[in-house]
Amino acid sequence: MYEYIKGSVSNITPKYIVLDNNNIGYLVIVPNPYALKKGSEVTIYIHQYIRDNVIELYGFLTSEEKELFLKLISVSGIGPKSALSILALGSVRQIYEAIEARNDAYLRKFPGIGPKASQQIILDLKGKINLEENVLVSSKLEEVGLALEALGYSKKEINKILPKLDESDNEGNLIKMALKLLTK
Repeated sequence: MYEYIKGSVSNITPKYIVLDNNNIGYLVIVPNPYALKKGSEVTIYIHQYIRDNVIELYGFLTSEEKELFLKLISVSGIGPKSALSILALGSVRQIYEAIEARNDAYLRKFPGIGPKASQQIILDLKGKINLEENVLVSSKLEEVGLALEALGYSKKEINKILPKLDESDNEGNLIKMALKLLTK
């Protein structure tokens, strides 16, 4: 099982990217391949999908996207392709909010999601999502959060200060600023 793969994007197609890590090219199916740039260094959060004679790697730019994907494919009648189409066109926060608000019209706008599927998503996932725990941050801020967690700070404390940090700064300065905010 893989958690993530760090590497450079060596190829982009309409359905997947090839992620080069130590001269091994991983074919990774992502929601929106064109959100990435060829040659860029990225961290892709991975879900290895195994069914019958199929083994596929699905990749996401944030751990929140991966978590939402896993929740969506746990819904009866929603497979990886449908879950991917939802993630390609909607933000994680908007999708969570639509589920909590029982907004099935929003969910039906995604390809392959009809009235029955949208109702099933709401039925299966409503109340199982805590938006406060799912603070949506960039991969750089996520790295800062992991460093702070390693120093013994709780997720609750970290999630309170992450939105206050300037993402354009380097990780070292972000950690220093986070520590200042946490000790106040």
